[in-house]
Amino acid sequence: MNKIHEECGVFGVYAKEKTSVASTAYYGLFALQHRGQESCGIVVNDKGVFTYHKDGGLVNDVFTPAVMEHLGEGNMAVGHVRYGTTGGGGRINAQPIVVNHVKGAMALAHNGNLVNSFELRRELELEGSIFHTTSDTEVISYIITKERLKAPSIEEAVNQAMYRIKGAYSLVVMSATKMIAARDPHGFHPLCYGVTKEGTYVIASETCALDAVSAAFVRDVEPGEIVVFDGDEIRTISDHMGEAEKHLCIFEHIYFSRPDSRIDGVSVHRARVTAGACLAMEHPVQADVVIGVPDSGIDAAIGYARQSGIPYGMGFIKNKYIGRTFIAPGQKAREDKVKIKLNVISETIRGKRVVMVDDSIVRGTTSARIVKLLREAGAKEVHVRSSAPPFLFPCYYGTDVDSQENLIAVNHTMDEIRDIIGADSIGYLNLDHLGMLMGTPKGCGYCAACFDGNYPTEVPTETCKNRFEGKLSERSNNHEKSK
Repeated sequence: MNKIHEECGVFGVYAKEKTSVASTAYYGLFALQHRGQESCGIVVNDKGVFTYHKDGGLVNDVFTPAVMEHLGEGNMAVGHVRYGTTGGGGRINAQPIVVNHVKGAMALAHNGNLVNSFELRRELELEGSIFHTTSDTEVISYIITKERLKAPSIEEAVNQAMYRIKGAYSLVVMSATKMIAARDPHGFHPLCYGVTKEGTYVIASETCALDAVSAAFVRDVEPGEIVVFDGDEIRTISDHMGEAEKHLCIFEHIYFSRPDSRIDGVSVHRARVTAGACLAMEHPVQADVVIGVPDSGIDAAIGYARQSGIPYGMGFIKNKYIGRTFIAPGQKAREDKVKIKLNVISETIRGKRVVMVDDSIVRGTTSARIVKLLREAGAKEVHVRSSAPPFLFPCYYGTDVDSQENLIAVNHTMDEIRDIIGADSIGYLNLDHLGMLMGTPKGCGYCAACFDGNYPTEVPTETCKNRFEGKLSERSNNHEKSK
């Protein structure tokens, strides 16, 4: 784990008439590709008949013209792009998950991470449930299915399931006749919906996906809210609203989301520019140019330059044709990967004192390699600034930081980190200034547990990312040891 990886992206389409919903989902997922490059999938609903395709890889590679023709038309569709924070990679854990049961079919796409998935899965397995994946999304699908067997409607089944599942989840659920959007009571991850001029409703993790399909933003799904799209009617179930304090993941604004998105009314671009301005005030330095590490470090670099008065310059060119999951062969794979993905524009930095702004420093290995690239290109000084505070604690809500073991800030002082990455100075965003990014008071409305250890829920007893991949007996033993 050299860098924080993306979470997942969910997308839903609800049209009144049969149309090319698969194409709409395709473009929506394309706009959400930054949230997950491990696998993707689309399920199309044509009057209750589900046709789907999912596989490992990028949206453009998985959904070929032949696949799109196979998906055909329908009046509803659910899509998903995945980076796995629970369970292994590959096709087996690709979403959406499709379930066929006695009361009909259901497709489910999920962004987030449950904190009680181990306990729920163990309970379900001991009752005879058979799992085909190793992700906690399948746990959610089983819980909803069980509730559906006794509930009068799919939306009530989702409502009852929310009493059992704990943690972070933004869901898009499709039945034969309805589309449902649901967000956990803490609102850890974003979810919104919009409408096209033709009257088609679109649900997405970020507003940039609405823009991609020419849908006008309507509103965000509120924490704890269930929104039901049913015929000409849009209904809300609010049983879980106000059940917990809001804790939107602060890293949505620092890194995960696209800068052209608005998350819960806050511009991601503006939040990152604000972070850069705060960095300039907290960690000023005499320098000649400010550069940002693509992509999410660029906005913060602009903010740093504006606040400090130091000119902003384009320091790197990023190879847009290499995804974050690209793996290079050979013994020097990691170092070569950085060189292939990023190339320094030497004219910008040669002989100059450089402020390099990045979104975060996790292990420090990537930062060290980038600093080395700048040195080799002739930088006189390199001052590293992180638009995130130091990572000190694991995240249990969907960010790929499941252990303190490799977090550089846990094991080293600031001076040691500076020397390890080869910088002339280093500066992190102050924890107290996170509220400025969101336009809220300190600690209000967001989760920063990976920085401060203040978890808004109980933490899971089993925390290994691939915790479902062992035998049940082994998992049971590990569970007992962790108590």
